[in-house]
Amino acid sequence: MEDKDEILQQREELSRLRERQRERQRDDDMKWLMASATGRRIVWRLLERAKVFSSTFDQHAGAMSFNEGRRSAGLELLSDINRLCPHQYPVMAQENIQKPEEASQ
Repeated sequence: MEDKDEILQQREELSRLRERQRERQRDDDMKWLMASATGRRIVWRLLERAKVFSSTFDQHAGAMSFNEGRRSAGLELLSDINRLCPHQYPVMAQENIQKPEEASQ
């Protein structure tokens, strides 16, 4: 009986270890993405599409629920940025400010 318990315990520990490795890899991937201007442009577009910077209101409840679901995913992305590389957010925002000459085109 102890052998089965020990095997189960080892499997659980291995599972926890693999999950920690996956989390570490996701964190490293986000840091890598935010370290380049190209990556920050991609992330900014994702945040915009998720309506993180605008209202999700819609007169139709289904559409508004959809928008809120999308926004929730965007807020999760923003939370990861703030947790892992908060110094990159202002850089990304500055890079994506629309300049007056771009707004008139």
